[in-house]
Amino acid sequence: MDFVFDHRGLILEGFGRTIQLAVAAGLLSLAFGSILAVMRVCPIPPLRWAGAGYVNIVRNTPLTLVFVFAVFGLPRLDIRFSFFVFAIIALTVYTSTFVCEALRSGMNSVAGGEIEAARSIGLPFRQVLSLVVLPQAFRAVIPLLSNIFIALTKNTSIAVAFSVTEATSIMRRLQNQDARATFALLFVTAAGYLIITLVLSYGFSRAERRVAIRP
Repeated sequence: MDFVFDHRGLILEGFGRTIQLAVAAGLLSLAFGSILAVMRVCPIPPLRWAGAGYVNIVRNTPLTLVFVFAVFGLPRLDIRFSFFVFAIIALTVYTSTFVCEALRSGMNSVAGGEIEAARSIGLPFRQVLSLVVLPQAFRAVIPLLSNIFIALTKNTSIAVAFSVTEATSIMRRLQNQDARATFALLFVTAAGYLIITLVLSYGFSRAERRVAIRP
């Protein structure tokens, strides 16, 4: 453990990058996933088909392949960013499909009578979504979003294979320096991920209680 303690600053830096990846990809996934969910319930058929096609293709593609397409495919289209930004793009492209399906299930749980009432007073589709459907959908799917963002946090470890210096990458680098510290490094890294996911779970539980409908 002395070796791990001596390199605590580097380990904390790695977890800092992991948190940055998770937060950036999480926020972008929430925004893009919401757009996809709206497309999937849109009354315009081409938008529905585009949304459904995107979700079905990307959601069933291994995340590692999504990383490969982002890191090696986008530069061929003359789109060049740092590996860190490519990792955010890959995580966002993948995670947004799960956010979309969670939100779509929440939209489907909204009572049809409320939607009809909103339409009967002359609200257009955009306002029905923003004022009636989406607020209730987000409230209903907070537990699902919690699971999705916890999975996203763990998925950031895949970025180690694409030269992103996050927690798992730091663990491997230190392990190469001193193989005797392997168990301690594994324990500390696992504990770090556990702490992050527990904080996420607690935050979503608080949010769920705050927006719960009181009897």
